Amino acid sequence: MNNLETNIGAVLHTQWWLLLLRGIVAIAFGVLTFMRPGITLQALVWLFGIYVFIDGFLGAWLAIQGRKEIEDWWVFLLWGLAGIVIGVLAFAKPQLTALALLFYIALWAIATGVLEIVAAVRLRKVISGEWWLMLAGLLSVLFGVWLIAQPDKGALAVLYAIGLYAVVFGVLLLLLAFKVRGFVSRVTGG
Repeated sequence: MNNLETNIGAVLHTQWWLLLLRGIVAIAFGVLTFMRPGITLQALVWLFGIYVFIDGFLGAWLAIQGRKEIEDWWVFLLWGLAGIVIGVLAFAKPQLTALALLFYIALWAIATGVLEIVAAVRLRKVISGEWWLMLAGLLSVLFGVWLIAQPDKGALAVLYAIGLYAVVFGVLLLLLAFKVRGFVSRVTGG
């Protein structure tokens, strides 16, 4: 096991709850989209902006918390900053068209997915169950590609797909969080 993997494991040891929180936020976002399918495009933009901003903030926090232990902490910081920037854009430009919103969501999902797959590959020697993160990353990439391939559907037409994606992604993160917590408990005896 190399130093990076050990350091990432140490950060997950103390910060596993951030994965749990990200999963809960994703599920809440998904459930909200199912409960309110008739929301306006502006409300969808704001809801998406809040979700992505919080997710990005949590990703950046993880990076900053782990900067002493993780040599490549900046990768996690980029992941978080991408979410923060997209979240801010959603609020700064509420007049976005459905097509622009779809591309924002698609690009964010692809970028997040690629970075999560990279993180999962790096974690494979540190924890068991890293494939949950890889699966979540793959789901993000596929979802982003699907949105780009279907721009004519419009934001409201893919609302249910966005909600389903968020719920499934959130569940995968919850499963990973509990797996990491269980692994940490076994290793530390706590």
